[in-house]
Amino acid sequence: MRIALLAEGGYPYARGEGGGWVDRLVRGLAGHEFAVYALGRSERAEAAGLVALPSQVRDVRALPLWGPAPGAGGVVPGKARRRRAQALELYRDLAGVLAGDAGTNGVADRFASALYGLAELAREDGGFPSLLRSEHAMRVLQEVCRAPGARPLVAEAGVGDLLLAADQLERVLRPLSAPWYDDFGDALATADLCHAVTGGTALLPGLLAKRFFGTPLLVTEYGVRLRETLLLHRAAGLPAPVRALLAAFHQHLAGEAYRRAALVTPGNAHARRWQEHCGAERDRVRTVYPGYQGPVPEPAAEAEGGDPTLVWVGRVDPGKDLIGLLHAFGEVRREEPGARLRVIRSGEGDPAYLAQCRALAAQLFPDEAADAVSAGESPVAFEDLGSPGAPELPDAYAAGDVVVLSSVVEGFPVTLVEAMFCGRSTVSTDAGAVREVIGGTGLVVPPRNPKALAEACVALLRDPERRRRLGAAARERALELFTVERNLAAFGEIYLDLVAHAPGRRTPLRDQDGTPVPFGTPAESRVPGRWTAVPAWAVAAREPAYAGAERQDRA
Repeated sequence: MRIALLAEGGYPYARGEGGGWVDRLVRGLAGHEFAVYALGRSERAEAAGLVALPSQVRDVRALPLWGPAPGAGGVVPGKARRRRAQALELYRDLAGVLAGDAGTNGVADRFASALYGLAELAREDGGFPSLLRSEHAMRVLQEVCRAPGARPLVAEAGVGDLLLAADQLERVLRPLSAPWYDDFGDALATADLCHAVTGGTALLPGLLAKRFFGTPLLVTEYGVRLRETLLLHRAAGLPAPVRALLAAFHQHLAGEAYRRAALVTPGNAHARRWQEHCGAERDRVRTVYPGYQGPVPEPAAEAEGGDPTLVWVGRVDPGKDLIGLLHAFGEVRREEPGARLRVIRSGEGDPAYLAQCRALAAQLFPDEAADAVSAGESPVAFEDLGSPGAPELPDAYAAGDVVVLSSVVEGFPVTLVEAMFCGRSTVSTDAGAVREVIGGTGLVVPPRNPKALAEACVALLRDPERRRRLGAAARERALELFTVERNLAAFGEIYLDLVAHAPGRRTPLRDQDGTPVPFGTPAESRVPGRWTAVPAWAVAAREPAYAGAERQDRA
């Protein structure tokens, strides 16, 4: 079957985030054909190029969400004024939903009505991204934000805030003007299934494919994308009124996608709770754990003798709460004076936070010497993955007796799964999906509680037999739940089930003069294979241009 993969800022870009599992999915399901619809979030990511793509990826279509709008649209002059008025009225309805109270009755239906109305106009007129950046759109946004009933935070928006908000809203609505929705084209009209492998703006093409062609939509989120988007807006320094409008848009968009999707597949129960809170129906949500990337390591044997050692592996940033871990290690040292802590960094992190952690470690644990002639050495060591002390991940996890996860913010704890595959005993804080992943095969303590973290670490350091028992159980659990093979089997089954239960295509195949072709969409079109492709004359009849070309009249 033909799968349309919808992604924002990740796969297939080499510098994209979270694209590893998508690459494994595409390579593992070689019996299907894939087309990737990539929404680029930055020029830097696109400049780095694409990852190596397997042969089953037949097409990659990119739409940058950064930079200026691609074009002015293809409205013919005689219709320009009327079309512009219609588009601005729908934009007013959409902006009114974003500026108003999200708890108002019927607000979700108003959002959907305005969104699909804009999509229909963009589809008929070849798109209108420049209109959404125009002075007309800015005036509409200003009137909506100043109108009675607007939230106080939005009503405080100044002219600069409104200009920025109009620009940001055009970017998130830009997929409406993409050349992917032609009945006669070779884009989304030919897909058997749309799989949104990220949330956010990537949901828009899937919603439109479902509306225009009846294509089933599958939504997969291995994190809480709505929350991540809101944090990105804050980190980017966007003013509060702009953040409020964008937050409302993404919340309504996610809710609409969850309600319309044939199935929603979160990566853990933490993400599932968010999705159900935003409108996903429980009977159309199925948890599919991400598969472990790379070959499954053999269990690491504990080193005999030596000082009792804790090891932490991951990306250094404030959400990992290494400062809390250092304070907890101070408590551990009072109980076990010979204990050591190895901090092994993998991936890019926050340099300023790392410097802060190094300074605190030097203050709490000054260099120690065994006697008057020996060189001093700190019990806390900061290392990089790939260094002589930890050349590979299994070596990193084998570097200590107990693996520690001290996060205060966590999605799906990949480092914890890696430690489980290595057969290590763990002490973790109860953040994100930690408790769900560990499942009783490790110790879990409250976050931001150095004393509880220290007590759990000391308990395992003093009990080698318990460590071995927990490590063996953790590895068995990881092999049962978190392998790539299990992930691929789940999605292979989901693809077949969704396509098998999807209704027939809403739009029949038509010949060149617009006359419906009898049996134009036969049952065989569901069978994988190039012989079922859309005829060449139908491909040639697709939308000729994205920016500025006049759209051909539909029959």
